[in-house]
Amino acid sequence: MAHWTMPGLVASAVMLAGCMAEQGTGSAGSSSPARQATATLADASGANRGTATVTDTPAGLRLVIEGSGLPQGGHGLHVHTVGRCDAPDFASAGPHWNPTGKMHGRDAPGGPHWGDLPNLIVGTDGSGRIEAVIAGTQLYGGSAPLIDSDGSAVVIHASPDDYKTDPSGNSGGRIACGVFTAQ
Repeated sequence: MAHWTMPGLVASAVMLAGCMAEQGTGSAGSSSPARQATATLADASGANRGTATVTDTPAGLRLVIEGSGLPQGGHGLHVHTVGRCDAPDFASAGPHWNPTGKMHGRDAPGGPHWGDLPNLIVGTDGSGRIEAVIAGTQLYGGSAPLIDSDGSAVVIHASPDDYKTDPSGNSGGRIACGVFTAQ
């Protein structure tokens, strides 16, 4: 397991060997479920490539992505500003979610921004899982919510993010996309 710590983001990435761990969605000690949104990830042909769930927590947004049927290796992973995933290139998802005006990447001077996430590592079975907390953020309300008037999306890229090249870490084309919808 790789553990990530960077300003605005804390994450753990776990490569799976064919089985996904089941995760609870409520907050510890909470009598009601946490607010959350989900996205079904699809490739350009519309085939299901996994799910993304984002949950409000006191620390920020907890994001869990479970990918399947993806090419083995590392893949850049980003939250985008528009809730649209028009195939074949998913350019309709717009740029990365960056309300703080930072540069791209945890290793770049002036980075990272809120849409930056650690790479999704996919195993030989085509599956991968990642958990991240985007600190100081929220689903709704405030000055820069994840879900605003035009929504938001999560995108998986063809290549690993180099964590420094603006605007997308040299992560290549967009191979899967999902629009967040409230639950």
